[in-house]
Amino acid sequence: MTATRQRSPKGKAGIGARALLLSMAMLLVGACSGIPLGGPPPDLYTLTPKSSFDAALPTVEWQLVVEEPVAAGAIDTDRIALRDAPTVLEYYAGVRWTERAPRMVQTLLVESFENSHRIVAVGRQAIGLRSDYNLKSELREFQADYFEEGQPPTVRVRLNVKLVKQPRRAIVASRNIEATVKAAGTGIGDVVLAFDDALGRVLRQTVEWTLTIDQ
Repeated sequence: MTATRQRSPKGKAGIGARALLLSMAMLLVGACSGIPLGGPPPDLYTLTPKSSFDAALPTVEWQLVVEEPVAAGAIDTDRIALRDAPTVLEYYAGVRWTERAPRMVQTLLVESFENSHRIVAVGRQAIGLRSDYNLKSELREFQADYFEEGQPPTVRVRLNVKLVKQPRRAIVASRNIEATVKAAGTGIGDVVLAFDDALGRVLRQTVEWTLTIDQ
C-alpha cells in the first residue's frame, strides 16, 4: 500500500529565468492534477451496477430522476481514497477511478434501477426527464480503512438518500445506507473488488428502499 505524495523538485543552478518560470508552471500544473509529469498513466478501475433484486419488489408507475450525489472535496475526485487513521485521508498511487466517485455512483444507481425492471423510467437530470420523484443523495464515505496493522483494509461506503416528491419538492423519506467489506488481500485488485461488493450492497438497498416506500 502506498499513498500519493506530491513533491516538487528544485530548479537547477544556471537555468535561464524564462525556463525556470516555465518549469515552475509545469510543476504547479502537475501538482494540481495529481499526475506526475513524465510518469506512466494511472491504472483505471470501475465498479459494476446491481442486476439482482428481491423477487417481491413491486413495479411502480412513476418516473425517477437520480441526481449526482454531493460529496466532500476529498471524495469528490477520481482518486481512490484510503485512511490509516480516522482523521487522515490519502490516496493510492498510480490508480484512479474512471470518473469522479459521485458521478460513478450516480451512473451505477441509474443502471441498477434500470436493471430492476420495476420502474417506468429513470435517468439523470441532464436528459430532461420530467420526474415524479427525485433521488437526492450525499456520498459520505467511500474509502478503504487500514485501521488494523498488517491486515487487509476494510472498504466503507455510506450514502444518505432522500426521495423528493415533485413538483412540491417535499421530502417523502430519507435513510442512511451503509456497507463495509473486508478486502481478501492487500493488492489493489482485492481492494477494488471490496469496493465493488460494498457499493453493490448499497446500490441494491437503495433501489429496494426507493421502490418499496409507501407513497
